[in-house]
Amino acid sequence: MMKIYTTMLCIIFSTLITQAEPTKSLLDVDPDVIYINEHIDQTIYLLTTKPTTVYATKKGTRRLGAYPANTNVELLAITDKAYRVKGQASHAGVTGWVNPKSLASKDKDFIANLKKLYLRQLIVKEIIAKNDIAIGMTTEEALKSIGNPTETEVKQTRKGESGKWHYIVQEEHKHYRIIRDPYTGNPYRQLSHITTEETSRITLELENNTITSVTRKDKNGPAKVRIIPVPVVFQK
Repeated sequence: MMKIYTTMLCIIFSTLITQAEPTKSLLDVDPDVIYINEHIDQTIYLLTTKPTTVYATKKGTRRLGAYPANTNVELLAITDKAYRVKGQASHAGVTGWVNPKSLASKDKDFIANLKKLYLRQLIVKEIIAKNDIAIGMTTEEALKSIGNPTETEVKQTRKGESGKWHYIVQEEHKHYRIIRDPYTGNPYRQLSHITTEETSRITLELENNTITSVTRKDKNGPAKVRIIPVPVVFQK
């Protein structure tokens, strides 16, 4: 009886732990979604130009409510065809996906710049996934992709900051010598010394936190350097 009771407690405890674990949002793993707070250091508000339906998914399924015309909504994330926003709907506060055609901005270039941001960040995601680098990336993006540099050079002027980041890969080589055992006369190898050889080097030249030049030195030969658009600047 005690064994059955103990088993039941274990099952209940395990179930409670499973229920308590937060489920990861599908948004976090969606490669098509770009999050605004990761790329723009300000809160972006848009205005609904007409009554706007809010959906639970980016594909426009499961209606959550509607924003009245002239409602201020906070922009949270974007895809090429839908925006995820947060605002006050007719019945309550609602966060969901809407049609971008129903939104407007005081900045006449905002929508065009947002599209440029979206297309650029899709490219950056791909480069980071390959642990690669490209001209036009930011230093933050470089750190996410290939990590901290081995060496850095920084130059500060009135025009801003510039410098170089060096990523150096070295390989150790152990060298041995053959000696004979003085008692048995048998030969054996003894470690003589260790040398290091540089096998590859990547040098990034930076201007105000943006990569302007990439130099690669590799035994496998020259690698093609990709060039992408620099980050989009939004009006504050």
